[in-house]
Amino acid sequence: MESYLLDWANLLLRWVHVITAIAWIGSSFYFVFLDSSLTPPVDEDLKRQGVSGELWAVHGGGFYHPVKFNVSPPKLPSHLHWFYWESYSTWLSGFSLFTVSYLWSASTYLIDKSRMDWSPAMAITVALSFLVVFWLLYDAICRFFGQRKNGDAIVGALVLLLVCIAAWLACQWFAGRAAFLLVGAMMATTMSASVFFWIIPGQKKVVAAIKAGQPVDPIHGQRGKQRSVHNTYFTLPVLFAMLSGHYSFTYSHPQNWLVLILMMFAGAAIRQFFVLRHGFKLGRNRHPWPYALVGVLAIMAVIVWLRPQPQAVQATSAINSVASQASSERAGGQISYQQLQPVLAQRCYLCHGEQVQMKNVRLDSPDSVKQHALLIYQQVVVQKLMPMNNATQITEAERALFKAWFEAGAHID
Repeated sequence: MESYLLDWANLLLRWVHVITAIAWIGSSFYFVFLDSSLTPPVDEDLKRQGVSGELWAVHGGGFYHPVKFNVSPPKLPSHLHWFYWESYSTWLSGFSLFTVSYLWSASTYLIDKSRMDWSPAMAITVALSFLVVFWLLYDAICRFFGQRKNGDAIVGALVLLLVCIAAWLACQWFAGRAAFLLVGAMMATTMSASVFFWIIPGQKKVVAAIKAGQPVDPIHGQRGKQRSVHNTYFTLPVLFAMLSGHYSFTYSHPQNWLVLILMMFAGAAIRQFFVLRHGFKLGRNRHPWPYALVGVLAIMAVIVWLRPQPQAVQATSAINSVASQASSERAGGQISYQQLQPVLAQRCYLCHGEQVQMKNVRLDSPDSVKQHALLIYQQVVVQKLMPMNNATQITEAERALFKAWFEAGAHID
């Protein structure tokens, strides 16, 4: 029952997380586009009000005319919309999902004993420290270097170095799949923390100053803008880290930390292309195609690098032998549950047997194996996700046996 309820919690939290993330990313991307697409106002009345930029747009059958005031408007409207619930809801749902999916079953999903053989409590503590320590170091970098000459370049270089170190450490200490997600959660936590500790408090100070009739300090807008820009470059790397858990060829590679860094770098470069593209249309900068090219080349390089190696065939003669035997038996319809059962007992019953049914899946009877035949094939053969972190040390020859059994018709008699 516990596994069943955890699956429902996982599904519902994932649903909420995706919805709120869409809302947050959508509003973030829109305002980056808006800032990059504003043009100086033409109307003299707008100039007198302190408007620094305007944009005309059409959408959904209507025309829109957003304007941006330089520092602050002359008078606050009665209704002012704040953009913060999207960020907070995304983080809260994401952290809850991380807790249900990884921290609750740390010994299964977070720990890879071939990397670090530590207790679940220690693994959880270290994982949570990634979220906190990265934010503290990132925040210190922004505060100490952000306002200096060439501060943006210095901050960018130091944050890149910090992400690389964190990615390497995570991949050395945790199971590959968990490490990728942890790095994504670490960066997403920093994004939301910037909203909570800097962007929204700065905006509140501006609003309070306007209401009190006091001069507005432009530093609040500058700091908020800095963190907001950083967030937009974090977005695509975070999304890749979250999605990569469905593709084991990325996080299971011996140099998975480098795979993660290269793909996140590619995402940031491609995001830079889209950010600068809006300004290019208005003649503010050169065409940003080199950024897109660098990002695409980085992705292509990783694709070529991770391709299956021909020499692997020589190292898997046992697999070929099993597959060849299974192929000949398949012609006579001899692939059966009895051939598979010893492997299931040794590799799968630990998590899907009488005592434990992870993900509400039980594989200790012929009928249940037949029922989950497609799932077994996908998880064991295609994606190689199971056993989790290969905790029971399944061999490639045994995976080949599963493959041959399924392709022969998944017989249980």
